Amino acid sequence: MQSPQDGMLLRAFVGEADRAAGHALYRTIVERARNAGLAGATVLRGPMSFGLSRRVNGDFAIDAPRNPPTVVEIVDTAERIHAFLPQLDRLIGSGLVTLERVRMIRCGRRAQPHHPA
Repeated sequence: MQSPQDGMLLRAFVGEADRAAGHALYRTIVERARNAGLAGATVLRGPMSFGLSRRVNGDFAIDAPRNPPTVVEIVDTAERIHAFLPQLDRLIGSGLVTLERVRMIRCGRRAQPHHPA
């Protein structure tokens, strides 16, 4: 196990149906984060949410447009996350981004990066 190091967790709260550059916004964010060389990103889908509009979004919300909540989590150093924020701001038309200081530890054996052919 490596020694703990300081890092930052970015969470972008967007809708599953939100689009950017002709693709799902969450997919575009992950691809841009990867292209920017950030350490890692994960997309989490939620069953239900509400936000500024107070309208409930989710699988069971009959009176709302179908746009279930999606959270994109990205982890790296604070400097690299802050450098990525302007790109993220251009992608997200309306949404919430949170930042948290975290301690990062890489566990287990380090796998070789997979590069698809």
